Amino acid sequence: MSEGCTYCGTDVHVHEPVFVEEEQSGERTTIGKFCNYACLAQYIEENELETGACCQLDLS
Repeated sequence: MSEGCTYCGTDVHVHEPVFVEEEQSGERTTIGKFCNYACLAQYIEENELETGACCQLDLS
């Protein structure tokens, strides 16, 4: 079974894979497969996915 990393294309099962899912129309859908957290982190940074994304913080 070979599944390419969303970031680098390497077979994710040769490493320590991380799978990312989102809820779409009430169903969980895989939106990314990564070799490890390093590939996931680079993918997030290069695609600026953290921009505008924040949990609500109450600093009071």
